[in-house]
Amino acid sequence: MGMGSKQRQGMSCERLERIDRFINDEYIATGKLPGAVTQVWRHGELVLNSILGLADRERQRPLAEDSIFRIYSMTKPITSVAVMMLVEECKIALDDPVSKYIPAWNELGVYAGGFLEGFRTHAPARPMLVVDLLRHTSGLTYGFHQNTNVDAAYRKLKVGELSNEDTLEDMIAKLATVPLEFSPGDAWNYSASTDVLGYIVGKVGAMPFEVFLQKRIFEPLGMVDTAFYVPDEKHSRLCACYAVGALGSKVVAGQAPALQDDPQTSRYLKPPTFISGGGGLVSTAADYMRFARMLLQGGELDGARLLGPKTVALMTANHLPGGVDLPRLARSAFSETNYDGVGFGLGFATTIAPAATLIPGSAGDFFWGGAAGTFFWVDPQEDLIALFLTQLLPSSALPVRRQLRTQVYSAITGA
Repeated sequence: MGMGSKQRQGMSCERLERIDRFINDEYIATGKLPGAVTQVWRHGELVLNSILGLADRERQRPLAEDSIFRIYSMTKPITSVAVMMLVEECKIALDDPVSKYIPAWNELGVYAGGFLEGFRTHAPARPMLVVDLLRHTSGLTYGFHQNTNVDAAYRKLKVGELSNEDTLEDMIAKLATVPLEFSPGDAWNYSASTDVLGYIVGKVGAMPFEVFLQKRIFEPLGMVDTAFYVPDEKHSRLCACYAVGALGSKVVAGQAPALQDDPQTSRYLKPPTFISGGGGLVSTAADYMRFARMLLQGGELDGARLLGPKTVALMTANHLPGGVDLPRLARSAFSETNYDGVGFGLGFATTIAPAATLIPGSAGDFFWGGAAGTFFWVDPQEDLIALFLTQLLPSSALPVRRQLRTQVYSAITGA
């Protein structure tokens, strides 16, 4: 047998090594990324575990397997699982109006004109439902979209900004003063919806949201390093975060990314005031892989069952009205990924028409990523998980997501 025929779990060893080499040569050696962890899991085994580059460029600290990353929006699937655990217990229903949990939102109107102090609104065609929050069809938005007078109001009020001193309660109160971008269900707009879900979990789950995650998700799954901040004894493991373009310095070709968050002075070193279910968690490769494995196995890992398989199937189905893909419904584009052939479920994007994506994949694979370039996907058909962790804002700076998808799928050579 030649070198080219060695396999692990139906994947070519040579082609897995090619992924490691590609990330190193294209991104680490060129200085485009400080460091990166790339993991591929198939048929119950970690078939690729690539740890390259630096956790902290300024102090030349190498990246390690237990380095701690800001996962930003990869917090959203975790919050969504918490919501669905409460759905399974019949403490929340997907078709509950959100005003059942947030009475102050009962009168929320849809934007019809004007600015923050004098918005004109009209009544929504139907109430906002819990399912709208999970699938981003709520009519809420994010300040960073910079598209409309509504997101300008979010910026002025600092709605949902991780660095502000607001509590979750403050955010909910501020949102009561800003109209919706559109009537719930009419469009898809990436938004603070998942932060609102964190608030609802805290109201319904009989304990604060962050305690719910700790007791009901992190402890049962053995996610020992996932939290809203980094405790003292782990400070040395927090990565530096970098930025290019609008979020960092002005970049010219070949210029190194600028330091955006120094691990020695980071706000992640102490508990935040604002507990963000949309973007507040830090985690490690080992922890997030355990979370993804639970999803791959239909809600259970090592004897800890968080959800039933039918609930996970419901979460990973396409919930966009009319069964369409994201480009037909999206108001905002915010990452380098192309969303043709991709729908959205309850906390994840999901591939509904693999050919339309122009990248190998499977119907029903589901995925999401974070602002600092992290992402993961789970493919139940192929019994596969891929996880990529780095720290570079914004996620749209580099085409690494589609490149990694292409290379992981091209390494599959057998069942």
